[in-house]
Amino acid sequence: MVRPVNGLPDDTADDASGRPEHDPRSSARASEVVDREVGPEAVIPVVEERAWVEKRAVETGRVRVSTRTETREQVLRESLRGNAVGVTRIPIGRTLAEGEPVPVMREEGGVTIIPVLEEILVVEKRLVLKEEVHIRQTTSGEDVEVPVTLRRQRAVVERVSADGQVTHEIEAPSDQEASS
Repeated sequence: MVRPVNGLPDDTADDASGRPEHDPRSSARASEVVDREVGPEAVIPVVEERAWVEKRAVETGRVRVSTRTETREQVLRESLRGNAVGVTRIPIGRTLAEGEPVPVMREEGGVTIIPVLEEILVVEKRLVLKEEVHIRQTTSGEDVEVPVTLRRQRAVVERVSADGQVTHEIEAPSDQEASS
């Protein structure tokens, strides 16, 4: 009987993929080859083992993330300012003297004065200051309160086991907890 070389079993043979495959007939063939002698030399088969690694995914649990929206009522306060414009027409009816400069827009004591001119036909042409428009600007203030709804989302992370049970839940700290 022939012993395996290097302690390897003599009943393994490589298939086309290179992986060892058990074949009971290969043991007999290897023995026959070893038993045959060719002159003073014997033929000894050389055997090699090969290893390979296979991986597969195994689900051990899941993580579920959701958001929760919270609402809270808050009153916003602000001072509003507005401008009002009052327009007053002041009749003048004065004829400008010859060579007198034409009145221009001016401001006196916070009032803008815009002259309105008219040409009239007389035997001679004269410039008459018909009226002035006085524009007075006033400022008023008012405090207002407007209720508004504010929304905030928080993330909730849940650890879910392979059988679908929630095993652990982590919530983000509230604003009060985070500020202390």
